[in-house]
Amino acid sequence: MSEFTMIVYGIKNCNTVKSALDWLKKHNIEFEFHDYKKSGITTAKLTEWSKQVGWESLVNKRGTTWRQLDETVQAKVTNEKAAIALMLEKNSVIKRPLIEVNNKVLMLGFDEADYKKKLN
Repeated sequence: MSEFTMIVYGIKNCNTVKSALDWLKKHNIEFEFHDYKKSGITTAKLTEWSKQVGWESLVNKRGTTWRQLDETVQAKVTNEKAAIALMLEKNSVIKRPLIEVNNKVLMLGFDEADYKKKLN
């Protein structure tokens, strides 16, 4: 067993998450998967991530969920508190996948070149 715990956070049906999980399996990298839709996410975890990578990085403004939000809702997301409230309400707006190793955000999103560099 490895000395670290890798947790991949995301949504099982997301194509980007599927690509990341396939890549990890193909390279025999052990991980646990946390599905936001099934297991949810806590305010404490979102706050922890926000402190590490910034709330702006966690909110996926290019995704369908964000684009479908009313402009008045989007306009209110101007700080960490508002962003976390939105991510708790609509966890599909969280950028994914997020890879955490020993409670530290290692990767956000999926870029094969970054995965090769940081995980191989």
